Amino acid sequence: MSLAAGSALAADDALLRNGFTIRHDHRELLPDGRTTRLYISSDNKNFVDVPTENIASFEAVPVEAAPPTVPVAAAKSETLGDIVRDASDKHLIDEDLINSVIRAESDSNPKAVSPKGAQGLMQLMPATARNLGVTNSFDSRANVEAGTRYLHEMLVKFDFDLAKALAAYNAGPNRVSQYKGVPPYNETRAYVIRIIKDFNRKKLAAASASASAARKAKKATVKAPPSKT
Repeated sequence: MSLAAGSALAADDALLRNGFTIRHDHRELLPDGRTTRLYISSDNKNFVDVPTENIASFEAVPVEAAPPTVPVAAAKSETLGDIVRDASDKHLIDEDLINSVIRAESDSNPKAVSPKGAQGLMQLMPATARNLGVTNSFDSRANVEAGTRYLHEMLVKFDFDLAKALAAYNAGPNRVSQYKGVPPYNETRAYVIRIIKDFNRKKLAAASASASAARKAKKATVKAPPSKT
């Protein structure tokens, strides 16, 4: 095998007659003709001089294939439905009710701001947001979680009377306690009616769809023939 000066295309192993192996980036035969310089690095700064007669052979080191690229699944974008579902599970309030409040409050606009300064999907007033530990009312998850928690607090406070709880959410619990029910404010009364109507519509639609599916399933059921004895 020729040991003339040259550069390996990839890392090589120099197999020595004593059984040792020296892996190197490239090599050259020095002018004395008796010494081979094995360069350990490509910048020629690290090398080993080996008597040429002590080298039995060279073997190319197979180039390691780059590990296959594993496609990284794009992070699933969080939807309002996901956020509402989590808040519903945490605070045990019907998803449809939360959605009805969101529609009435902000028309599902996470950047909504009312003339009075309420912010986000469930229109948290700054003071209410602070009391609920919300630092950014335009963070949809934080807003819905806090708004749902506050709605649950109002339900508990007014013995799960939905109309009173919704009125308290809109006008404040003190006004509901003062008037012993929904305050005589046109805005609050319209708000309560709108949410309850929307919530009931959703429930009626769901019940109707469930009944329709049950009827179709019943018609599709094939009665098994009597077994022969």
